[in-house]
Amino acid sequence: MNKPLLSILLLLFFSCIEQQNFSKETNGSSNENVLGGKLVDLSHTYSHETVYWVTARLFQLDTVFKGFTDKGYYYSANNFSTAEHGGTHIDAPIHFAEKGQTVDEIPLTKLIGPAIKIDISSKALDNPDYLISINDLMEWEAREKTKIPKGSIVLLQTGFARYYPDRVRYMGTAARGILAIKELHFPGLSPEAAKWIVEQRNVHAIGIDTPSIDYGQSELFESHVTLLSQNIPAFENLTNLDKLPSRGFEIIALPMKIKGGTGAPLRIVALIK
Repeated sequence: MNKPLLSILLLLFFSCIEQQNFSKETNGSSNENVLGGKLVDLSHTYSHETVYWVTARLFQLDTVFKGFTDKGYYYSANNFSTAEHGGTHIDAPIHFAEKGQTVDEIPLTKLIGPAIKIDISSKALDNPDYLISINDLMEWEAREKTKIPKGSIVLLQTGFARYYPDRVRYMGTAARGILAIKELHFPGLSPEAAKWIVEQRNVHAIGIDTPSIDYGQSELFESHVTLLSQNIPAFENLTNLDKLPSRGFEIIALPMKIKGGTGAPLRIVALIK
């Protein structure tokens, strides 16, 4: 691990010490001149507005205590409950691969490192059922005059983050339950493109600014199966991808370390050099 990455990890772990240096705005927050670069938060906050899969348990925050104690000092504490897969989160390989890694087993080298962004928003925003194709990936390579780098983290920008947390515009429906699955409409990675990435490009992880790496109308979740079967984790419900360049940045994606977890809430940031 290079020194800038190690330094930024330490900065994140001890951010409470220098909280005044960080923006209070979660969506769109960035910090100029941090270790020679800029931090961009790619995570949505967790609240009653958080978008979840239509069959998943919603986020709940319960107040345990808030106020002054009989000893005279202020104290506050909450309990929270949430499904693994909701809001900005990670899909661990075991989510769709029987022998895949669980959240706690994913190597940090898959979650931290150089990244690229492929912007397909000009096509996807006009078509909520858009499937990101092999041609879209190859067009990025032609524009950038390079192949998708080996060991990179690939972020796919559809532009749908602008609709979050409006479930109707973001997911295609505000309904919940099994019957609502048929009403889902949002872009995703085509099965052919997922297979191409696995067979032709050796990437570490992939992320997207929609509820799923597979598009909303998928019934077989083939892109999930293809990627996760190769222990390539997926980051879903990302935001602020429009604030990133096409390359020249690094990703730090640290999920809650749930033993045996199939997924987990994810705090993911980009460091633009």
